[in-house]
Amino acid sequence: MKVNQHIKFIEGKFCPEEAKELLVNLINNKIQFHTMKNFSSEERFGKPVEGSQKRITELKESREKIILMIRQAVDEKAHLRIESAINIALEK
Repeated sequence: MKVNQHIKFIEGKFCPEEAKELLVNLINNKIQFHTMKNFSSEERFGKPVEGSQKRITELKESREKIILMIRQAVDEKAHLRIESAINIALEK
């Protein structure tokens, strides 16, 4: 297997409802991941994971931007083209 991978994650045209379900769920899962990671760290070590709270704030801001764009798509009776890739590399 290659050490570096470029994977198409999302690619297509979505109606606003589908886009909202897909994107908001993804971001909510990332927020939940960081929240649980922080909770676990605070319980075990008495302090949150460094940078995690900042990342939660960034994700919440991104979620609001997405919701605004979806509302605009609804108002304009438009679809949303979403393209996303994941780049994965092994690090030692």
